[in-house]
Amino acid sequence: MEEKLMRKLGSGSLDFETYFSDKAKSMKASEIRELLKLVESSDVISLAGGLPAPETFPVEKIKEIAQDVLTHHADKALQYGTTKGFTPLRLTLADWMEKRYGIPTSKVEIMMVAGSQQALDLIGRTFINPGDLIVVEGPTYLAALNAFKYYDPEFISIPMDDNGMMVDLLEEKLRKLNAEGKKIKFVYTVSTFQNPMGVTMSLDRRKRLIELAREYDFLIIEDSPYSELRYSGEPIPPIKHFDDEGRVMYLGTFSKILAPGFRLGWIAAHPHFIRKMEIAKQAVDLCANTLAQLIAWKYVEEGYLDEQIPKIIEFYKPRRDAMLEALEEYMPEGVRWTKPEGGMFIWVTLPEGIDTKLMMEKAVSKGVAYVPGEAFFAHRDVKNTMRLNFTYVPEEKIREGVKRLAEVIEEEMKALKG
Repeated sequence: MEEKLMRKLGSGSLDFETYFSDKAKSMKASEIRELLKLVESSDVISLAGGLPAPETFPVEKIKEIAQDVLTHHADKALQYGTTKGFTPLRLTLADWMEKRYGIPTSKVEIMMVAGSQQALDLIGRTFINPGDLIVVEGPTYLAALNAFKYYDPEFISIPMDDNGMMVDLLEEKLRKLNAEGKKIKFVYTVSTFQNPMGVTMSLDRRKRLIELAREYDFLIIEDSPYSELRYSGEPIPPIKHFDDEGRVMYLGTFSKILAPGFRLGWIAAHPHFIRKMEIAKQAVDLCANTLAQLIAWKYVEEGYLDEQIPKIIEFYKPRRDAMLEALEEYMPEGVRWTKPEGGMFIWVTLPEGIDTKLMMEKAVSKGVAYVPGEAFFAHRDVKNTMRLNFTYVPEEKIREGVKRLAEVIEEEMKALKG
């Protein structure tokens, strides 16, 4: 439908492409967003998207809070707000983070943003010069790569294992760069229940990363959208907990613990960094959604967030378990996958020689979709992986989807052997 409309609109003599900036011409659509278009109107079981289950949205509580906010605070809720955000919400979040993560409120300032995706763009806008060296995980969050790429950095990808970024390999790389007179600007990490792998950086590696940041003088961007969704194991403090210099910028979001439609997240960072990002944000959208901020304020302040998180965990844990059980039951020998203690994703690795991007068409024809892993690597150099989501689809469909996927993979493996 979009293509049909574009053809209709572009039927005249105007050459639209000549008007775009060089940067706009280099932009590419998110592969995941394009993939979701492919499967949204069919009977395909989609294990592809990173969507929360709508059943976890606290609809009645949102209605109740919205009514209260519009009755008693409409003058603020429907008005422009400050760029940094609604002060009572910022203070409430700071208190919540101190109680939950042990991050002293005296050491951070909070700025509200239009989802943590905007935070990534503001960080790129504020900190990246063309050619700056940026360290990311391999694989990493695709939309972070897209956000940073606009500002022309040079990516350095550090491999992952079941304990997160391999910090020893990072240290080796830092040593080599130092010998060449080079340094990195920052390390970007999804430290807990990582997207796309689902793994969590170990405590020792978190502490070592902070030490390396001091030693080699770089910043750390800790993106933490999934940390509250823990189904097993013991919580690990965020990297920001160990930061006593202000080197870590922590990104949080309401998308997974309230509702993504609010488009509301926050950056917790040193006031000096917040001030410069605040100035950058003034040129982007003036302020985050004020009505959403006031609803979120009441949601946190009155304890509803702490009540809701266990309910979300209770809802998602059986889905995580169903996917792990189905993978164990149906996947052929030679296929490996992560076993996350929380979050939304499982990462599957197939034998070398299988290209999951090329395999996608067969999978969709068999009634199942996933996200090919190639797009999650800064240099797109790994072809035999995929990301599966377990939060959106019910257990019985998860099992059927994994079964269908296993059949496709088995066919590919047989073809590979010849």
